[in-house]
Amino acid sequence: MGPLPAPGTSPEFGVMITPRQAHTHIGELSPCWLRMLVQSHQLVVLRGFDSFDSPESLERYCATFGHIMMWPFGAVLDLQEQAAPDDHIFSNSYVPLHWDGMYLETVPEFQIFHCVNAGDHADNGCTTFASTPQALRIATPEVRELWSRAEGTYQRSVQLYSNRTRAPIINRHPQREFPVLRFCEQPVAGDDTFINPSQYSFSGIQDSEEAALIDSLVASLHDPRAYYAHQWQNGDVVLTDNFSLLHGRERFTRENGRHLRRVHIHSTPPQSNPHVPSQVDARS
Repeated sequence: MGPLPAPGTSPEFGVMITPRQAHTHIGELSPCWLRMLVQSHQLVVLRGFDSFDSPESLERYCATFGHIMMWPFGAVLDLQEQAAPDDHIFSNSYVPLHWDGMYLETVPEFQIFHCVNAGDHADNGCTTFASTPQALRIATPEVRELWSRAEGTYQRSVQLYSNRTRAPIINRHPQREFPVLRFCEQPVAGDDTFINPSQYSFSGIQDSEEAALIDSLVASLHDPRAYYAHQWQNGDVVLTDNFSLLHGRERFTRENGRHLRRVHIHSTPPQSNPHVPSQVDARS
């Protein structure tokens, strides 16, 4: 077990685990131990292990890790470029930092990613992760004060859901109470090729403070101490804490074969989303 591989300054979160012996299967590792590692380090990379030869075998493994969050399509989402995508996650574009489940009634605690095909080119779409506790530590007291007053409202419609979420920038981890950030990064200004962006607005601050809010969040979340871009290798499995991290994706070369699979795992009990309208209205 060692630190994450990263150029320049290494991020101050996450660990990588490699096998001591060839042909060690991921299933031989204790799921309880792995959950504890994810909760301690926020991100765990398993590299060089034998893993999964089908979506069904991935789903069977994930069922040992915890209670799977089911979608209308099932447990496993295939993240592949589509010929005519209706959303940016199925294109070859970058994906801004966000947290999964932000528009749903429940928010998954863990994400499990499996790399089926890393792609044929060097520019093959790193998945990006930002540690929000680290970003909070990096920020100055003046910046944290600005964040503490701000609340973001985001709206998005896709085939599987159409909803709005309203979340203070500074939140609390729902299980362990330390502060985290909830922020949905926006596409690069003027990029009219980006498919189906979220709509957003901020309250609790002056209009004149919005640029400073966004710039400071982006700067802290992309600081090398808080930011990690995972360069995929075939067979990699990445386990993440969705309550603490934000994640996104770098652009990759069109039609390069990049193929990931993703499964969401609920906490016990499942974590209700306090930021969607039904929950917000219930608190009002």
